[in-house]
Amino acid sequence: MLKLADNPPLRPQSVQSVAELTGDWWVGHTKARNEKAFAWDLHSYGVGYFLPMVEKTTITGGRKRRNLFPLFSSYVFFCGSPEDRYKALTTNRLCQTIPVSDRAKFVSELVSIERAIASKLTLDLYPFAAVGKRCRVTAGPLEGIEGTVIQRDGATRLFLQVSILGQGSSLEISPDLLEPCD
Repeated sequence: MLKLADNPPLRPQSVQSVAELTGDWWVGHTKARNEKAFAWDLHSYGVGYFLPMVEKTTITGGRKRRNLFPLFSSYVFFCGSPEDRYKALTTNRLCQTIPVSDRAKFVSELVSIERAIASKLTLDLYPFAAVGKRCRVTAGPLEGIEGTVIQRDGATRLFLQVSILGQGSSLEISPDLLEPCD
């Protein structure tokens, strides 16, 4: 049984969409596992926010449990005045706030995520390891190697190239082990 009372609303109940929220936007980088508590704090202060959450089934102690988890671990999006930002900082649940420079593009992206969640379709986090991006392995026996992300047979693969030959090879890898190359 999914307990909705334990979870904050995705956005303030007074608005139908994040597009209705006004003010400056910030990305709140929360301390580990503080996303929901931070959203509850913002809710109680009357600060506009968006915490996209997805339902996942976990098995613990031999029992299946359905819970809502933040789509973007350690991040909550919020907006308002500089005073609202100050209120958010006083919660002691944030590591930092990241100001949003292109408000229109940002709100458009949030609305897309909001609509996808509302559709009740399965939504999985797709990390920055996008097809065609150059990435580096962060852990394991391949730590430090670089390659280009490709997709083959539905699996994420890292393409290791020898440029002068115009050839290379690929290996299947978990996207969680990749970080973008600068």
